[in-house]
Amino acid sequence: MKQASRFEKIAARCWNLLNEGKPFTPIFVVGTMSIYHAADLMGGHAWTWLIGLTAVLPLFVVYYVYDYPLFLRNYLWIPYVVFLIVWSFADASLLLLASGLYFFFTVFFWGTLYYHLRIGTSWWNFTRFWKLVLKNSDSTSGNAQEQLPKCFLLLSVWEYASQQIDQGAALAPLCGALWLFAAGVWLFSWILHRNLFDWQPEIIPTYTNNVPSPTAPVSDKVYVIVIDGMRKDRFEAANAPFLKRLRAQGTEFAQMETVYPARTVVCFTSMLTGTYPFEHGIRSNMVWKLGAKVETIFDSLRKVGKTGRLLGIAHLVDSFGDDVETVTAVMPNDLADRYIIERAKRIVEEQHPDLLVVQLIATDQTGHSRGVLYDEYIEKIEEADALIAEFVGWLEERGELERATLIVCADHGQADGIGGHGHLDEGERYVPFFLYGPAIEAGKRVDEKKSLVSLAPTIAYLLGAPYPSHSRGPVLIEAMRKEESDEEAARHRLFAGAQ
Repeated sequence: MKQASRFEKIAARCWNLLNEGKPFTPIFVVGTMSIYHAADLMGGHAWTWLIGLTAVLPLFVVYYVYDYPLFLRNYLWIPYVVFLIVWSFADASLLLLASGLYFFFTVFFWGTLYYHLRIGTSWWNFTRFWKLVLKNSDSTSGNAQEQLPKCFLLLSVWEYASQQIDQGAALAPLCGALWLFAAGVWLFSWILHRNLFDWQPEIIPTYTNNVPSPTAPVSDKVYVIVIDGMRKDRFEAANAPFLKRLRAQGTEFAQMETVYPARTVVCFTSMLTGTYPFEHGIRSNMVWKLGAKVETIFDSLRKVGKTGRLLGIAHLVDSFGDDVETVTAVMPNDLADRYIIERAKRIVEEQHPDLLVVQLIATDQTGHSRGVLYDEYIEKIEEADALIAEFVGWLEERGELERATLIVCADHGQADGIGGHGHLDEGERYVPFFLYGPAIEAGKRVDEKKSLVSLAPTIAYLLGAPYPSHSRGPVLIEAMRKEESDEEAARHRLFAGAQ
């Protein structure tokens, strides 16, 4: 299987400019206005259009700061209606152009051409994808109910200002009135988000302290298999006998909560640093400054002479750099997870890492391209089950599991629409999560709410490494066999006494 090339890594970052909602909005609005005024630009009469941008800049800032997640997007039409009432201006041809360009980009370019070239979906994917765009609730450009009212208002204010300037209106009073309107939109947005945006997971206020930092390993190896985007209720509906047997023979955390925003690079960074976006600095898949700001589990392992590898797509390099073994995401989706498992085997054979984290991507990609409430999505979970069974059997034959711990989880779920994830809509928040191995309690289920930020300190505990510097998640000590946790406590008392 090919590694992600340098070109693919750069292309992935460029794609995120269009995929993530925050950068998409200004790019789309500027692009639409450029097309609408193409004749003016070519004729050398662009000055009124460019000066008109001055009047709308504060609104661009407001809509970059405020996402309007989930049901809050319904309130986006209020500022637009106020603008229509106060200024009595609507350019129907501009709005029709914007609507056409938007649905061409999302439904045909993204949902059909992009997915056909990248993962091999049908040329007829647009017949379903338009429904997914209309339903999508998350922080991507494919969230029509958020993007359209934002773009309509930005385009209308910009075009109104341009026409007024062209007719001789003074710039200062015009900008003053529209900036005052933008201030009102900012205040409106601030009030809404302060009073109604209340479903983010609680932040753990202290650093990991529920178990003393380990002085000796509990396991020789840890294998973490992340089925990207596996929705919990769809996993339960799938015929996944191996994973469900593994879960039954290990310890399941039935209320394992992801982080906010539930985007892939954000979730992986939180999982493998033990902390949240405000601390590790990765706030979306669009990473402006490469590298996590805090220690990762890979840094912790290096302190005790151990190695860890993360096998995943190019996006993850933005956070973890050289600790990532990249896989190309440009391949038929039916082959992606098979190739990743074969690559994982080669890493075990050639590098013998103490920690191997494997990202399976086909389930997530099917959710994004075909939706999560269809049979194709469940089929990908079932294929992952069979591949993981094969991989675990291969490890067992090589004797790699004698003192090893397996952890199986998802980084986030997926909502309706284009497999959306980010704002924690239904289906996103809670993920499958269970551990298996000789050090793990068998047949145990923990119903207390936990967070994926516990993954990094739990791995550190198992491998006898210090917790990452800013790890906040408690070690999942409930999963450890009693004799193992008692032995570690005794070792800690002995070590403390020697000091």
